Amino acid sequence: MTDIQPPAPIVRPAIPGDLPDILRMIVALARYEREEDKVEATVETLRATLFGPQPRVFAHVALLDGAAVGLAVWFFNYSTWTGKPGVYLEDLFVDDAARGAGVGRALFRALASEVRAAGGARIDWGVLDWNDPAMAFYRAIGAKHNEGWQPWRLEGEALTALMD
Repeated sequence: MTDIQPPAPIVRPAIPGDLPDILRMIVALARYEREEDKVEATVETLRATLFGPQPRVFAHVALLDGAAVGLAVWFFNYSTWTGKPGVYLEDLFVDDAARGAGVGRALFRALASEVRAAGGARIDWGVLDWNDPAMAFYRAIGAKHNEGWQPWRLEGEALTALMD
């Protein structure tokens, strides 16, 4: 009897043709995080930010059997302590049906390759404090919670007020 291995995910940089799937996965992630009504992104805004003349944000998609089932949206950051760039993972998403198939790990491998190619030092990201399955996955790939650091954000009216 031969063991049949499930297909391995294929991860590649996103292309403009992926935009509907990217938006679908962003909405699905927002739904999972109980914030679906906060999504303002559209195919057009994603096209401008991911594929405009000077993109500052990037995406990788993971495919299983030709279907987009995973997404990593990221950008470069910088560590003054290491003197090297890094990657900030803004969002990681894997379709429910594809979880456990190695998609998340494959997306992290692709990001690690981006860090290596940039001569970088690390990958950073945030996770909601109630998302135990995500935290278990991150620990399984060797990640550690960054104790002592709290995420902060300036947005909306407070950001506008600071600009004035």
